[in-house]
Amino acid sequence: MTWKAKNNIIQCLSRNSSRLKRITDAFRFAKDGRVLEGTLPVSALERLHDLLAVVEGEVSFRIEGFKGGRGECLLQLVVTGTLPLACQRCLKAVPYDLDVDNLLELVPEGAELSQDELEDDTRDFLPVAKELDVAEFVEDEILLALPVAPRHEKCGLPGAADAGERINPFAALSGLKGKPN
Repeated sequence: MTWKAKNNIIQCLSRNSSRLKRITDAFRFAKDGRVLEGTLPVSALERLHDLLAVVEGEVSFRIEGFKGGRGECLLQLVVTGTLPLACQRCLKAVPYDLDVDNLLELVPEGAELSQDELEDDTRDFLPVAKELDVAEFVEDEILLALPVAPRHEKCGLPGAADAGERINPFAALSGLKGKPN
């Protein structure tokens, strides 16, 4: 097989994979009640990399579109998987089980929302121009679901175990207390 033939195969595969990672019309997707399921490698979710002890594994997602009671377009996103987050104390891996289950109302990008809509905690909005990048959408929702400071339940500070007895830097000053100059 020539390098040109190999290159054509790679381009076809990359076009197919990029097509799978985009919803061309999110509003039509929701109105038609479509479902998209798949997996994403953690290595493709680059904004997560700084929060991880190791970049490995994959997450599973399911996006289901439907119309709400008022005719609004909704997307239900479910993401599952285990991420090896970096412990904020020892920097070793803390396995974190993802359990994202969000219902989002689609609104046109740049749409004006009333103050009442913005303050309504029962609704979450997703501004969309028309096309929706699935990987970016899933990554955004994962980032929102992660703990602020992940750590092991029983984890000391690095080097704390072999630190020994704490020395008081002001111990020498206590002997000078009460003595005249």
